[in-house]
Amino acid sequence: MDTKTLIADAKARFSHNAAKAYLKDKYDSKFIVADQGGLWRANLETINFLNAVTDEKVILIDTFDNPVEVNRQDLKDKLYAAYNVSMNSWHQEWVELENKR
Repeated sequence: MDTKTLIADAKARFSHNAAKAYLKDKYDSKFIVADQGGLWRANLETINFLNAVTDEKVILIDTFDNPVEVNRQDLKDKLYAAYNVSMNSWHQEWVELENKR
């Protein structure tokens, strides 16, 4: 391999990694949901906890470390919807990025 090819490959790899980091940052904020007096992260841990508990009302610690009593089903539905929409969009952009590689 010549030097120009190596430099071009390195630049392409750097651009690809920068684009991946950009996508992560772009979608990170879309997982935040304000509901029922708290600010929640729509992640698998929270969604699975809400699935596992059967009580109608539960007390959770929000992203500001405040205990908040919430309606479990309503919060679970909103967090799952935010998670699903964000992950689908992120995945579509990821596939496009991988195809350009």
